[in-house]
Amino acid sequence: MDRNQATGLILFAAVILVYSLFFASEPQPVSEPSRDSTTQVQSKADDDDNLDQGDTDVLRDSIRKEQTRQRFGDFSSLLEGDEQNYVLENENLRIVLSNKGGEIQQVELKNFKTYDQQPLILFDQEYGELEYEINSRQGKISLNDLFFSVEEDRTEVDGVPVQQLTFTANVGSGSLSRTYSLAGSGYELDHVLQRSGLDDLVADDLLTVNWSSELKKLEEDMEESRRKTYMNFFTLDEDYDYLTTGDSEDAQQVGEPLKWVAFKQRFFTSGIIARNQINGANLAQETPLDASAVKHMYATLSLPVNEEVAYYFGPNNYKILKQVAPEFDKNVDMGYVLVSWVNKYIIVNLFHWLENFFDNYGVIIILIVFIIKLFLLPLTYKSYIGMAKMRVIKPEIDELKEKYGEDQTKMQQEQMKLFSQLGVSPISGCLPMVLQMPFLLAMFFFFPNSIELRQESFLWAHDLSTYDSILNLPFTIPFYGSHVSLFTLLMTLSQIAYTHFNNQLTTAQGPMKNIGYIMPVVFMFVLNSFPAALSFYYFVSNMVTFGQQALIKQFVDDDKIRQKVEESKAKNANKKKSKFQMRIEQAMKAAENKKAEPKKKKGKQK
Repeated sequence: MDRNQATGLILFAAVILVYSLFFASEPQPVSEPSRDSTTQVQSKADDDDNLDQGDTDVLRDSIRKEQTRQRFGDFSSLLEGDEQNYVLENENLRIVLSNKGGEIQQVELKNFKTYDQQPLILFDQEYGELEYEINSRQGKISLNDLFFSVEEDRTEVDGVPVQQLTFTANVGSGSLSRTYSLAGSGYELDHVLQRSGLDDLVADDLLTVNWSSELKKLEEDMEESRRKTYMNFFTLDEDYDYLTTGDSEDAQQVGEPLKWVAFKQRFFTSGIIARNQINGANLAQETPLDASAVKHMYATLSLPVNEEVAYYFGPNNYKILKQVAPEFDKNVDMGYVLVSWVNKYIIVNLFHWLENFFDNYGVIIILIVFIIKLFLLPLTYKSYIGMAKMRVIKPEIDELKEKYGEDQTKMQQEQMKLFSQLGVSPISGCLPMVLQMPFLLAMFFFFPNSIELRQESFLWAHDLSTYDSILNLPFTIPFYGSHVSLFTLLMTLSQIAYTHFNNQLTTAQGPMKNIGYIMPVVFMFVLNSFPAALSFYYFVSNMVTFGQQALIKQFVDDDKIRQKVEESKAKNANKKKSKFQMRIEQAMKAAENKKAEPKKKKGKQK
């Protein structure tokens, strides 16, 4: 390297040194992008995505609204509004209605509580639906989607103050109006839907009512509640019918005109009653697998426009239901034929008459027993005399048994001859008991269905309308249950005591004598879960009957009865057989010959 090169290199180094000292900036440390900046970038990206999704939702809502407007047509102007509730209330009911649909939202029975002392709500849109539909030119329209204007009013009908709510929906030059009327007391709500000036918008003059309800548990005994809950209806041709009373599903399509349809529970009923007619109905009911509801019920009804209907929301009180509509009292099961007549015309009236003087239902039951037993005393007396006659002629009957042995036909013939001579009828002791049976059976229907006994206590029974449990078992006995009813036990013991006493007065032998001890035990299993009022009634009835027969025994002399029998024997010694007796004997001989034919054929074959 020469001098010039060395000088140039030194100068170059000096220039670099001077530049680095005075002109070059300090190097900045290199750092990674912060999390905040990353989050901000990601957030911005998310905001962009959300903005896209929001646009999609807006678009979808817009499309949905447009489709709804097209479906509702001219009624689409009624789709928007602020929902408000209105109340109709009287002494018995509190009914909540909404301006959206002009429909019932909730019905409370003010004077009743559930088994656990909660407000008794008989209908609630939360667990059911009441929906009216009209047939527009575009298709079915649910009025529950439309908003109505509301007008409240008070008026008088036949001197009775009435509250009214009128819901009106104006469409073009026409309108729909729904008017509800509630009297100052009672369980009926009148309703009419009227249409005016909508002929160009509505296809026909029919309404469809969709009515469904989850019937909630109102009583303590779920099993008994389900057994007593079912849908029933009544046609214009006066034909009463109902869906199954069991737990299985059931459905029925009714094509003929109806007068009313009801969701009947054990003690309460919801019903729709037409002033003229319901054109037809599709009815169905089902029992849920769990305990969420007693039953689910569904009814689709076809009504003419302008048809006035009455809703019934109330108790199954026979006298109240009888005033509502023809055969509407069928919602209280009074039994069949003779039994129902006894209940409707005697027991119900007697029960309500005693209510005027006593407010303790245990006392009322005791008085009913005494009054009925007094009324039936002549039959009881005749029954006792009949059994006494059979008892005094027992020696003659025993002689016939020894004489004819196993020849049953001859034995029966001679018995009938003996009865005719002695003036004794073998059914004289049984017939009076048979005549009393309608009164005995009537109670099987009256007490389990009597709402008057609901939540009424007596002695240890907290509720006479359900079983009285003095002991809850940790297990379930088949056909008996998991509890012990004291009234049922007392009834069983009294029946066994009565049977033992009665056997001393009759000539019953063998199985017929022992069956009297078996039946009380059978009824102990049957009635253990029945209402306490029923078991208590039969217990008191047994004790009164026992006392009656003990009293009659003091005035009946077997020697005098024997004397009368001997007089009849002497009087009828030469009496010819009656035509009826001859026919009976001929029938018995024919039956005996028929039995003997197979034996003769077998003898010939051998």
